[in-house]
Amino acid sequence: MGLCRYLPTPSDRMGVIWTLLSAKGAVVLEYGPAGTTHFSVSMYGQMGVEPNQSLFTTHLSEDDIIMGDVTRLEEAIREIDEGYHPEVIFVVSSSVTSIIGADIKGVCTYMEQEINARLIAVDTGGFKGDYSLGMREGYNLLTKTFATDQVEKKKASYNVLGASGCDYRMRSDLWELRTLMQEGFSYTENAILGMDSSVTALTELGAAEVNLVLREEALEAAKYLEKTYGTPYVYGAPYGYEGTACWLMKVSDTIGKSVNPELSAKLRMRKMNAAGYKMYASMYAHKENRPQSVLVGDVNRIQGFSKIMEEVCIPVTLKISNHSLAGFEAEDIVKPAKEKEKIDLLKEKKYSLVLGDDISLYLCDESCEKVVTSFPLIRSKQIAEHMPLMGIRGMDYLLEAVDRYYGRL
Repeated sequence: MGLCRYLPTPSDRMGVIWTLLSAKGAVVLEYGPAGTTHFSVSMYGQMGVEPNQSLFTTHLSEDDIIMGDVTRLEEAIREIDEGYHPEVIFVVSSSVTSIIGADIKGVCTYMEQEINARLIAVDTGGFKGDYSLGMREGYNLLTKTFATDQVEKKKASYNVLGASGCDYRMRSDLWELRTLMQEGFSYTENAILGMDSSVTALTELGAAEVNLVLREEALEAAKYLEKTYGTPYVYGAPYGYEGTACWLMKVSDTIGKSVNPELSAKLRMRKMNAAGYKMYASMYAHKENRPQSVLVGDVNRIQGFSKIMEEVCIPVTLKISNHSLAGFEAEDIVKPAKEKEKIDLLKEKKYSLVLGDDISLYLCDESCEKVVTSFPLIRSKQIAEHMPLMGIRGMDYLLEAVDRYYGRL
């Protein structure tokens, strides 16, 4: 890890842990010192991931590391199995145990004969990549671990794949998705992969008629479910009025059912009312401080917000990803190799509409209109669960920011 002035990018270890913690009924046991787990817990809580009685550590000592003693791991597995009765225990290696080459897979193999829970070793110590890679691994692991071979299809149901606590206001976005699917198609939610789910719900992933994939990291899981259960999937999320209408049409084509005319009419009316923002963009384009926007966050969010900026005709002059771009199609998005490069890019921006995390907003000039849309949070709080960034209500909310922005120019 390079020199960092603010907060470092979470590693793949942290990404896989917060993804696995979403499955109620399963437990994550980190084989490592207490300090690494304690550091992570506060961040998980900020995301809305509740680790109570589902995240444990072995309190590894220096003697354990030097001698290669796995007694603490064995005792922790027995204690969790007897005291909490989880269906599954994910044993995750820490940075320390990965460096010394601890054989957690071997320990899980023989310890599984002594306990009731299923043991699954997750050999990731935070050296493979950042949290995006860890989330990808977590989604795949949850899907292949819990999805049962045979399930009965539930009519008019869907799964959400790729929901994550690392997406700011994700619970609000899930609320908006439920509203769109209910009003648009009378479809109900079956299971969520990545947030607020359970072992029982994940065993029925194959029962849904369609999978809604919000993040690229969950695409592999969607393809696995399609191959195993024949479940089609829709990749992408509804951002903006036009983007939501297009997303609904994609869902409609996939499930073979027309969008409810009332919802389509509501969207048409919203788009008509928002047409004036294109006029504002044209008028302000001749001013000294021309309209421009800056987007900072995860790739899928940036792509979604880009559609919104296109809808209101505000050019995006800078797109910065918070994670590695490996595996993503994101030609116009940058991931600075060093934090200083990111700081310098943001400090240059003036009179811009900035959507990003607290640190990025702090770095931008005070002449900018700033909207919190991603993590990490420093001064902001995530409390409301009815203020989405996706869908109709998400666009309603962001248009208020656009109004404030024009007031600055």
